[in-house]
Amino acid sequence: QVQLVESGGGQVQAGGSLRLSCVESGRTGSPYVMGWFRQAPGKDREFVGAINRSGGIKEYAASVKGRFTVSRDKRKNTVYLEMNNLKPEDTAVYFCAAAEFISRDSREYFYWGQGTQVTVSS
Repeated sequence: QVQLVESGGGQVQAGGSLRLSCVESGRTGSPYVMGWFRQAPGKDREFVGAINRSGGIKEYAASVKGRFTVSRDKRKNTVYLEMNNLKPEDTAVYFCAAAEFISRDSREYFYWGQGTQVTVSS
């Protein structure tokens, strides 16, 4: 059974940085495309970024481009979300998810982690 486990969330002041990790377990074979999404209270889940199987193609939401970086270490079955220059509007629960193809649509992702809270104070 595939499991995705996020970690690294926390509370930080505006302008600070955090690095989220997502570890995949429970399967072997070709790595999935991995995406990061976030959901703030009272809002829909939104796309943050995604990385393809090799790590050579990345996509980002306009709101985080230039501040956030997605990367992966295939040897560790781990995907990272490096978040810099954080803003209060980045406050949300952050989820990692797995898909067959890179996409901004959450419906394309079939495995999800439990989420990790990121809180940015002004």
